[in-house]
Amino acid sequence: MEVLSNQGALLNLPLEDLVHGFLLEEIGGLDPVKATIVSSSFAQLDGSLYQSSRREERNITVRISLEPEWGVETVRDLRKRLYAYFMPKSAIELTFYSTDMNPVKINGRVESFETALFSAEPAVDISILCGDPDFIDPILEIWEGDTTSTTAETLIDYEGSVETGFLFTLNLDRALSDFTIYHRDPAGNLRQLDFAGTLLNLDVLKISTVAGNKYARFTRGGVESSYLYGIDAASAWLELQPGENAIRVYAAGASIPYTIEYLRKHGGL
Repeated sequence: MEVLSNQGALLNLPLEDLVHGFLLEEIGGLDPVKATIVSSSFAQLDGSLYQSSRREERNITVRISLEPEWGVETVRDLRKRLYAYFMPKSAIELTFYSTDMNPVKINGRVESFETALFSAEPAVDISILCGDPDFIDPILEIWEGDTTSTTAETLIDYEGSVETGFLFTLNLDRALSDFTIYHRDPAGNLRQLDFAGTLLNLDVLKISTVAGNKYARFTRGGVESSYLYGIDAASAWLELQPGENAIRVYAAGASIPYTIEYLRKHGGL
């Protein structure tokens, strides 16, 4: 595990390996977080009817033993060094490394820093709350394609374990008045996003379906403006699902190049 403080300081903590007086004994909270499921019950109907669900924030717990080099430093010295990274309410970024997947990152804030001051085996227990519960692979995935006037689909094999939004960029090389993005998830469910508006040659249209950062913007003559009103109100904000996703960007006429950019997200390690 690697810790990046809000001041830019970096602390490397290999699991069960003594480094500079710190021994990372245990990391908790890496499993998928609990989901809150909302349902409704009705008279004369057994059970309940599902309405919606959401995953809660992640609570990562860390236990670090303090093993000072006696005569050079003390337990108090080690504890003070950890304060620079784990002072309660401070923001930190955690990076987790393993042998079977790319490094993943998660951001959080320190909830507590607790230690038994007079223990014969001093250790620190740290609690970190992460509002976004997903671990993010920071390597940006970029898919290139072209619009089509046929029913041909292309496949994106998404290797994350939870759904992820994406940034769709359409680089106009001719005028266009409307298009539709069709998405068929691995279960075969079809959803679509419809766009209608005046787009000219050399315009660049960007549509983000990333949760918490959804938008539609276009750039013309070096000036970027919102084009959210171009998206039909009945459209779905598409997200890639774990597995093979079929994508088709339908537009009448000659093909227009586009890209889809996304980050892999993992619900647990």
